Amino acid sequence: MTVDEPSAPGLLREAATEWPIPALDVDAERRYGWRPLPLREVVVKLVGPCNLACDYCYVYVGADRSWQHRPAMASERVLQRTAHRIGEHAQRHGLERVRVVLHGGEPLLAGPEHLRRAVATLREGAAPAVRLDVTVQTNGILLDATMLDVLAGQGVMVGVSIDGGRAQNDRHRVHRDGTGSYDDVRRGLDLLTGPRFRSLFSGLLCTVDPGHDPIAVYEELAQYSPPTIDFLLPHRTWASSGPAPPGSEPTAGGHGAWLTTVFDRWFTTSRGETRVRLFDDVLRLLLGGTARSDQVGLSPAAFVVVDTDGTLQQVDALKVVAPGAPETGLNVFDHALDDVCVHPAIVARQIGLRALGATCRSCRLVRVCGGGHYTHRYRPGSGFRHPSAYCADLQVLIDHVADRLVATGQNAGRDAGQVPGHVGGTSTSDSPRSPPSTATRSGFSAPNA
Repeated sequence: MTVDEPSAPGLLREAATEWPIPALDVDAERRYGWRPLPLREVVVKLVGPCNLACDYCYVYVGADRSWQHRPAMASERVLQRTAHRIGEHAQRHGLERVRVVLHGGEPLLAGPEHLRRAVATLREGAAPAVRLDVTVQTNGILLDATMLDVLAGQGVMVGVSIDGGRAQNDRHRVHRDGTGSYDDVRRGLDLLTGPRFRSLFSGLLCTVDPGHDPIAVYEELAQYSPPTIDFLLPHRTWASSGPAPPGSEPTAGGHGAWLTTVFDRWFTTSRGETRVRLFDDVLRLLLGGTARSDQVGLSPAAFVVVDTDGTLQQVDALKVVAPGAPETGLNVFDHALDDVCVHPAIVARQIGLRALGATCRSCRLVRVCGGGHYTHRYRPGSGFRHPSAYCADLQVLIDHVADRLVATGQNAGRDAGQVPGHVGGTSTSDSPRSPPSTATRSGFSAPNA
């Protein structure tokens, strides 16, 4: 296999019988009113390897080990074909802008010059059909003046992953020799958030550990005045087949209680200063709006992942499910992005309530929770039509936020009849033939630029 040959066909899950494949009938969904949505976000795996050994990493600790067989870096040919496919797709659907997230592994391992060429290749190849809004998600270790000058020159926004202060961050985010990464990340963040490069800063990503002091974690993050904070639940399934650092097992509300403590601190003191995407989404949904991320809500997902070999994949958090779980069998050399849009696994994330099982459909919080993150719904043997492995945590958080809204006199509450779109615990529009919302959400769990 050359570095450009897509490796997906040999990595596809054998004899997949779990929902949505092969049970989801795409033609039937069209008859019910579903229409393919154009992809507005492309996550490009620029680099496969990483310079950290985080114990919750879904790429290197998850069930899928396909990184062992893929190129370490996306080649020029992969990037050119990716850019062509984005431009082709944008022109076909009249998209003026598409978001591109450079991801890994650790994308900055590409080095400043390769990174500059990669961004230029993507932008030039997609032009003039579409403008690319490019963000890089990094662990921050390689952020120095040279790297940031290149990113600034290419107009690339920067999101950084950090889990709090030294004690919290270094519990899970460590170097391969087991030493903590906090000091290295802090150096990069101090440079990024200083006056010279502050305009590049898009926000922080933090994985929740209920063993950490929630206020201490939040205040450590807030000191950087990030435009956005993303709090993520560690990726888990009902099989507990994903990475399992201490405190990450599915619980009866421990993660939810942690999040409610942070919510109260944010809601009362810094709501207007820093956006917390999960909290914003829950608030918006309780008030009848739509979500912008894939952690909650029923808005259709409109994104795809391009791995280093050019394979087109679903959300890569599915690597915790099973070997080959994110694969579509498609690639940028042989397939248009429109082919992705009609893949059953992609359609399953665009049909709203019809993608959920009976338990979720009958829940009073379904319009807000939306079944939770798609990956967290997985159960071996039957697939993804189950409540989230964090169902209890999401209920704790949503009810708490609703109560706070009621206390402030706004139109939401914990009773089914008070949540917009619900009457007596059943959605007012949960007919299996109802078309889903047309508002799309990001599939990448990282701060928006």
